[in-house]
Amino acid sequence: MNQQSGRLPVEIDTTVAHEARVYDYWLGGKDNFEADRALGDAIAEHIPTIKTMARANRAFVGRAVRHLVQECGIRQFLDVGTGIPTSGNVHEVAQRAEPRCRVVYVDNDPIVLAHARALMTSTDEGATKFLFADLHDPDSILSDPALTGTLDLTQPTAVMLVAVLMYFRENDEVQQVLGKLMDAVPSGSYLTITHPTADFDPEAMAGVVASAERSGIPFQPRSESEVAELFDGMDLVEPGVAPVLAWRPDPEPAGVTKLHPDHQVDPHSAYYWAAMGRKR
Repeated sequence: MNQQSGRLPVEIDTTVAHEARVYDYWLGGKDNFEADRALGDAIAEHIPTIKTMARANRAFVGRAVRHLVQECGIRQFLDVGTGIPTSGNVHEVAQRAEPRCRVVYVDNDPIVLAHARALMTSTDEGATKFLFADLHDPDSILSDPALTGTLDLTQPTAVMLVAVLMYFRENDEVQQVLGKLMDAVPSGSYLTITHPTADFDPEAMAGVVASAERSGIPFQPRSESEVAELFDGMDLVEPGVAPVLAWRPDPEPAGVTKLHPDHQVDPHSAYYWAAMGRKR
């Protein structure tokens, strides 16, 4: 079952940087333009390891989805702010573990819509769909027939908000959006978030914020306690709010000698918090 929402954007403005395309640039993709690369490079001046951090955030998605399918029994995913398709998309990881998984993607970048067919490849047993919609208007997401026709919102659903909530300046607005999304799914559903933070390097993150704002993109890092507040009333999955590199990291492959301790990756080298919570 492979379809996309009927809503179509009018045009793609390549002169203005867009979050999804900047992220694509950091991941080594080709679906970005000069304005996107300029912003990506400006941010890299403050955080030279930003491309590595983007890959770490992407790797987290795979670990989180595998946990949700294999350990939590989740078979439905709502991935908002999905970005441009790259290897290891939610449906690929989920359907590899359980072919019946159903996934709805949401993004507001026309470039992502242009690549929707890549996202639409699904197992015969499962389903994928793409909605062209904006997280700032959650009602438009929840009322879209493409969503309600793909996911059974009376059954537990995983809501994925990976590296997207920083585009909301106000905590109250974030809480309102999360409230609507999580009110729409039943008990036993899960919320998964990663969020950039200034906790690990305030000066570097201040430079990132300034670069993004100059390009017209709001950017609001949040602290560990602010991320934890997003899960109020939910049961956090171990290890709770953790650096993205430290959230259930993959074990060393069998037979591989561990590196000298001096060579181990510092979990604070990627400036993201990660967390997953279960709705009571």
